[in-house]
This record gives sequence, structure tokens and C-alpha cells, in this order.
Amino acid sequence: MPPWEVVWTSWTPNWPALVLLLLAAAFYARGVRAAGSRGITWPWWRTATFYVLGLGSFAVLSFGFTGVYSHDLRWVFTLKETSYLFIVPLLVAAGKPLTLARNSLGAAGASRLEKILNHGVVRSLSNTVVAALLGLGMFSLFLTPLFYPLRTSPVWDVVLTVFVPLLGMLMAVPIIEDGSTKAVNALIVVEFIYVFIELLADAVPGILMRLSPGILDGAGRIAAGHRSWQPGPLRDQQMAGDLLWFLAEIVDLPLIILMFVRFARSDRHEARSFDDLTDDELDALNRQHLSGHGQAAARLPAAELE
Repeated sequence: MPPWEVVWTSWTPNWPALVLLLLAAAFYARGVRAAGSRGITWPWWRTATFYVLGLGSFAVLSFGFTGVYSHDLRWVFTLKETSYLFIVPLLVAAGKPLTLARNSLGAAGASRLEKILNHGVVRSLSNTVVAALLGLGMFSLFLTPLFYPLRTSPVWDVVLTVFVPLLGMLMAVPIIEDGSTKAVNALIVVEFIYVFIELLADAVPGILMRLSPGILDGAGRIAAGHRSWQPGPLRDQQMAGDLLWFLAEIVDLPLIILMFVRFARSDRHEARSFDDLTDDELDALNRQHLSGHGQAAARLPAAELE
């Protein structure tokens, strides 16, 4: 493991990350000002969470130790990309950027935003099943020769820096924000069971990396001028496997928590819909329900009724 002085003093420029940071910071600040002009007081702690935890974590991963050594060390690259995909989006979502957008865009802008959120691609990505599969697919690439160019190519570095956090936010933010998803309770239960199964599958790539006797990405040499604290290629792969195994299990926990939140939110919405019904509407609904049961019973064979 690197000495603490190396961790704290290792910094590097990352221009794609800087562009994303500036754009996100500018849009959020514009939303806060627009909400204030409409008489909406946006909580200061939401703003602090978005900038300090959300954008701050992205900046540290991009410009700090992980940005400097992700090209040379497999375990550092694993930490960086997994955090890009799962941890940073959760911290950004804690600042409620979608809620802020709904409060600041006005009726026409909010309508356009809802159309985007209801698009098939966005709805698919913000499904916990799809999110779990994407995570498993990304982790599985670490077992292939693609792992080497992914972590060493400057072109891939730009692509991953831009698209992995955006993909993570498309997955996490709509799930977290109030009113952004409409799910049936039964479907949420199915997703819940699936993610529990997938949680076990996530551990497989990390275990294989940890136990493999050879270098899976085909890059066995140590970079010239490596530091004394840097591990050899096999040990580096084993550390990446340990880290991937740990993170793959940890990042599933927020997905499970989010499903609990979605289930509670859907249940509250369903309860409110019943509370809004008049007595006559409730009586009609009960009659329809009982009539359906009566028709089903009439279709059963006599032996089953006995």
C-alpha cells in the first residue's frame, strides 16, 4: 500500500473531468438562483452535499491519487471506476438535482424533463435490475485482456471519465429522487429478489482475479521507474480482486436500500390514491373486486370447491 504522503501529495490535471465539474456546478448554481427567484428556498445543506460530497468526490478521484496511478496499478483503476459508477452518483443524488430542476425550470421545462425521464432508455437504466447487470458486466471486463487498454489508453481514459459517471447518474439519480419512478409493488419485490441473487454473482469477477495464478490482462511487466511501494503484477491483480470483491458487495447495499425506499414510496402513493376515493367509488371498487372473485369461483370445478 502507498504511504500516506504519496496519497495526499499525488495530483494530476484531468481536463474532461474538469469540464464535467464546471458544467455540473454551473447548472446547479443556476437552478438554485432560479428557484430563489420563484420564491423557493433551497436548503443550504443540499447545495453543500452536492458540491462537497458529490462533485468533491468526483474531483478527488479524477485529480488525486487514483487519477495519477490508475494507469499503472490495477487496484487503483478498480477503485476509481467502481466509485465513478456507483459511489459518486449516490453522493450527487443526495443533493437532489432533479428536484431542484423541477422547482426551477417552470411548467414547460419541467414537462420536458419528465419526457426525458420517461424515455425508454432512461427508464431502463434507472431500473435496479439493469443497474445490477451493468455493474456485473463492467466488473467482468476486468477478467479479460481489455483490462489493460482500458486502464492505460489515454483515449479510453477520456471515455471512461465522461461516460462512466454519467451512466452511474442515469442509473442512480432517477431511482433516488421523489416522483421520478413509478413502480408496481409486485415488480419491486421481484427486483429485490433478483438483486439479492446478483449480489452473489458480483463477487465472482473479484474472486477469479484474486485466485488466478496468471495475469489475466496479459500485461505482466512492471512499468519503468515504479516506486518501491508498488506491488508486482500478480499481487496488483490480487489486490484489485480483493477490492473488486469488497466493492461489488458494498455497492449492492444502496441498491437494496433504494428498493426499500421505492416500495415505501409506492405504498404511500397507493394509500393516498385510496384515501382520495369517495365512499361511492370505494363501494363500486369493492363490488367489482367481489364480483371478480365470484366469477373466478364459478369457473372452478366442483371438486375444487369442495
